[in-house]
Amino acid sequence: MKVFIVGSLALLVVVLLTELTLRLILGLGNPPLYIPDEHIGYLLAPNQRIRRLGNLIIINQYSMRTEAIEKSPAANTLRVFLMGDSIVNGNWWTDQSDTLSARIENALSPHQLVEVLNASANSWGPRNELAYLQRFGIFESQIVMLVINTDDLFGTQPSPLQVGKDRSYPDKKPLLALLELTNRFKKQPPIPGLKEIQNEPGDRIGKNLLAIADIQKYVAAHDGQLLLAMTPLKREVLDGPRDYEIIARQRVDDLVEQQQIPYIDFLAVFQSAPDAAGLYRDHIHLSPIGNNLVTQSITDLIRQSLPAQP
Repeated sequence: MKVFIVGSLALLVVVLLTELTLRLILGLGNPPLYIPDEHIGYLLAPNQRIRRLGNLIIINQYSMRTEAIEKSPAANTLRVFLMGDSIVNGNWWTDQSDTLSARIENALSPHQLVEVLNASANSWGPRNELAYLQRFGIFESQIVMLVINTDDLFGTQPSPLQVGKDRSYPDKKPLLALLELTNRFKKQPPIPGLKEIQNEPGDRIGKNLLAIADIQKYVAAHDGQLLLAMTPLKREVLDGPRDYEIIARQRVDDLVEQQQIPYIDFLAVFQSAPDAAGLYRDHIHLSPIGNNLVTQSITDLIRQSLPAQP
């Protein structure tokens, strides 16, 4: 009996030490939380401040990956509104100070007072972003910078079905960090209704391009200037786009020409880089080197789009 008690206590100590290690060092047990929304699909829950793998993640009162803001910018401040998916958001592997919005703000700030907002979430597409603008507005931003990637052109309609059911979109904290860790190795059970959303029929590219056109109309109606940038998949950079991607890209080119939207297609930019593969951390997300290149190009486009100073 004594041996059993000693063994149980030793096991309990190991479990507690493991739990503390997972929480304090990896930040497990404290994931960013999401909330469902019938129109936007989902948003990061407002007012979060957490650390994951040592990286600080701040979500403000408007579900942006930005410190708390006022609805209106301070006097003589350039406000840039950056929108996108996980490439813009930075996810758990990017510290708050190293997100695209923070990088662009730092690049612009030596020349003027500037504030770069970051409205983004994993797997958002143009239809999510349009719905976000229609809900919250552009916060009196002079520039709205929409960053998409090739896959976003094929994105489906916004849906809240993943929230609280997909491990990537939790709506509550796990009881233990150990449970979050073990859950990562379990097969994701099917989510009722999600397959039908993912198999959305019709012209998805056309629906997403229409959303971009509607974003432009909304921004213009609120005295802002829309800029657009598209990052390619790693496969496109190394091997070239597939036929259906070439067609989709041409439709984007046609849209920005018709609507006169200032636009950066990063495909040629990335292909001409000395180490194209080194621009990525995986098949779609950018490495620090890739983010540097994107930051420089977007910052240049923003400067070119600002009204000339008298």
